Amino acid sequence: MYLLILPLGIINFVLVLIQIFSGLKIIKISYKAHRNFGIALGVFALLHGAIAIFFV
Repeated sequence: MYLLILPLGIINFVLVLIQIFSGLKIIKISYKAHRNFGIALGVFALLHGAIAIFFV
C-alpha cells in the first residue's frame, strides 16, 4: 500500500492543476468535465489521505 502514496499524490496534483486552469479559463473544458474532474480529485485525495494515515 505504501507504493500507492506517491502516484496518488501526483494524480491529485495534476487534477488540482486541471481544476485551477479550467476554472480560470486558461484551458477550455465543459462544465460536465470540470465537475467529473472535481469528483475524481475528491476520490483520489481521500484514497491518498487514507493510505497515508492508516498504513504509514
